[in-house]
Amino acid sequence: MSETRHNWTKQEILDVYNKPLMDLLYEAATIHREYHDPNTVQVSTLLSIKTGGCPEDCGYCPQAARYHTDIEGNDLMSVQQVKAQALRAKSSGSSRVCMGAAWRNVKDGPEFDNVLEMVRTINKLDMEVCCTLGMITENQAQRLAEAGLYAYNHNLDTSEDYYKDVISTRAFKDRLDTIDNVRKSNVTVCSGGIIGMGEKVEDRAGMLVALSTLDPQPESVPINALVAVEGTPMEEIEPVPIWDMIRMVATTRIIMPQTQVRLSAGRTDMSREGQAMCFFAGANSIFAGDKLLTTPNPDVNEDMAMFKLLGLNPQKPFTKVSQPKTVEAKDSKFSSLGEKPKWTRPEHKIERNEAAKVKAKLAE
Repeated sequence: MSETRHNWTKQEILDVYNKPLMDLLYEAATIHREYHDPNTVQVSTLLSIKTGGCPEDCGYCPQAARYHTDIEGNDLMSVQQVKAQALRAKSSGSSRVCMGAAWRNVKDGPEFDNVLEMVRTINKLDMEVCCTLGMITENQAQRLAEAGLYAYNHNLDTSEDYYKDVISTRAFKDRLDTIDNVRKSNVTVCSGGIIGMGEKVEDRAGMLVALSTLDPQPESVPINALVAVEGTPMEEIEPVPIWDMIRMVATTRIIMPQTQVRLSAGRTDMSREGQAMCFFAGANSIFAGDKLLTTPNPDVNEDMAMFKLLGLNPQKPFTKVSQPKTVEAKDSKFSSLGEKPKWTRPEHKIERNEAAKVKAKLAE
């Protein structure tokens, strides 16, 4: 089998990314078949359990409170609402539910307690549970693990160099520290990024350096194409070419052979042929359902029709890692510490983010 390396350099990754396309695809597909069933794709459903009002200034995100978008905010969903959505997702072929909340970081208290109960409830449905809740401490990660969390998503978004042109309200290191806190529990890591935000190819390679040099490497790496939303600082950016997505998926597969590579945001602009090439290049996970938190996504019936056409089968839950045991709240070894961690606030100015904020104020 191909060796899993943790010492990839940016130049080595660029050399892979820039190979002649047919050579790149052949190498990626060969490695993919060494570690994975090429005809099986893991299907997740992404559920926004708390939408809008985020204090961050991520230049791509319509949930940032400082930008004026058409996103309708909602308070934290109830456990019963989440359970109903999870059952619906399970019946449509999803093996995982990923719950997202528009928070900067998790705060101990009643809302986090409700999220823990959501995790317990979904795990008892024999579905993998993933959360993306912002930055978390080690104790919070342990509490999620006890509840039965399967994976925690915390994307790096881009390279450390380009990060300062996208976000000013948290540091790149905060993201790495969050991943490190997750690793101290038995929860698997889901971390990837977005291409098409105006970054250079070198930045894409830089992001993959940061991910591939983690030991262990993330169990799941989402590759997102920017979905430019009106009102955000990146609203004018043109969609990334499908060839860039194919190259990014193939390169990720080669340097992280055991990872599940998720074809994430941007699929609504991809043809079936383009998606098929991504699957051939090593993508073996998607988000299903008509929405990814707040942006459009192909209808689940369209995806199932595509699976049938390509001879693909949804992956069963807990294929890669066994199902976590759920510890009830009353039996938990970890309790709320009322933590108030000092996550970084660089607060440098990003010109396009500031312009979007001014535009939003004028629209009020």
